[in-house]
Amino acid sequence: MNALSDHHLLLDTVEHFYSSGKKALVIGDLMLDRYIMGDVQRISPEAPVPVVLQRRYQENAGGAANVASNLVQLGIHCDICGCIGVDNEGDSLLTILQGLGIHTEYVYRSADRPTISKTRIMSGNQQIVRVDLEDSQAFNTDEQSELQGLLMQALGQHPDIVILSDYAKGLLSPELCQYVIQHCRQHKIPILVDPKGKDYQKYQGATALTPNKKEAAEACAVSINDNQTLMQAASNLRQSLQLDFLAVTRGEEGISLLSQDQIHHISATAKQVFDVSGAGDTVIATLAAGLLHQLKPLQALQLANVAAGVVVGKVGTVPIKREELILTLANKESNQQTDKICTLAQLKEKVATWRQQKLKIVFTNGCFDLLHAGHVTYLEAARKTGDKLILGLNTDQSVQALKGPTRPVINEHDRARVLAALESVDAVVLFDEDTPLNLVNTLRPDVIVKGDDYREDQVVGGEQVKSWGGEVKLIPLVQGRSTSNILEKINR
Repeated sequence: MNALSDHHLLLDTVEHFYSSGKKALVIGDLMLDRYIMGDVQRISPEAPVPVVLQRRYQENAGGAANVASNLVQLGIHCDICGCIGVDNEGDSLLTILQGLGIHTEYVYRSADRPTISKTRIMSGNQQIVRVDLEDSQAFNTDEQSELQGLLMQALGQHPDIVILSDYAKGLLSPELCQYVIQHCRQHKIPILVDPKGKDYQKYQGATALTPNKKEAAEACAVSINDNQTLMQAASNLRQSLQLDFLAVTRGEEGISLLSQDQIHHISATAKQVFDVSGAGDTVIATLAAGLLHQLKPLQALQLANVAAGVVVGKVGTVPIKREELILTLANKESNQQTDKICTLAQLKEKVATWRQQKLKIVFTNGCFDLLHAGHVTYLEAARKTGDKLILGLNTDQSVQALKGPTRPVINEHDRARVLAALESVDAVVLFDEDTPLNLVNTLRPDVIVKGDDYREDQVVGGEQVKSWGGEVKLIPLVQGRSTSNILEKINR
């Protein structure tokens, strides 16, 4: 599938999130994220520290609660299971979650520990200090018993996917993790884990883990600076934990997917990074949403990568919104179309990449003036003869030489842009010559395609393609569809 096809699929999938009725269960460490935002204009006379004049105060769901927030903002129904204290912070967090439509009946309120909170004091986009409130000691017997009961009730609601969001605050013990994983395996429920710590044995048997690069390096006991060694060690870790796949988030380097077959690297999409807080929550939530809607792991991670690129461009722990994701995908789709219009030098680089991927390259050419159904049908059929279709497009000068001074009706730039919007076309390159022979010899396609109004021996470049082991294909044309017929009707 080409990049533009991927964007079509991802965009269509996100647009249908709300209508599916799918439900997720998030289990993990619940937090309240606070932000005190203001301006620094002077240093305190009491100590050499900045004085922040408060302008704004806000509270957001953090930790596992942020994972749930991302899911509901994407349009996925969500239950949440975790622990908060009997305090004002716990009240605030419940109010936020319930206001988003997240079901909180499986949240345990403990009188023995506070609600985990992180208070960030900021000047502009710069974080000055963070103050944490937490008790990360192991849960006592009573707490474990209460949580176990609530967890059994939550799993009894038959979620379509389960996420373990581990911030190493004590809730996700090895026993609890294995209880949930075994239950999910038994009931064929996918289970994703955002892990913490160095010992990943408690996650054995999960569907997938989504550590960041630092976490993966620590778990594998290798250097974070040696990517090749890290990827090999992470692949071994995936096998030993019996995971379906492992996704390593690598910040500005993107995301790496390690599956049973191979390793895929997805480039980062963020243009500007203000705050990485909560980006991992967005990744696992969007990954879960994609998998719930039948995307393959690679496709779901491509979607998650786009979502992460949006949230890191904001200040604070902020979930992705479905509307933002749709707009971003639509813009990327438009950019992808424009990127398909290449110079010959740019196209040679693309072809080299496609050859490394062992893709079958198809070439066709023409004027494609006044694009019509016959053109579209022809190009769709041409694309089916291989994996990538290159379209050599006659420039205005070349068209005039072939068809006379009144042609083309549409200029070369507009023709190229319309053709680039077709899903069947992977690259468009303009040429000035009467024939595309130079393009054929330079690009060396595996298949050359023309309409069946040609004989095979009349196809320019056909002999050359066959000389390096390629083939010539003749595509049946749609009868009665031609630019000449359209112009004749217009001029009547």
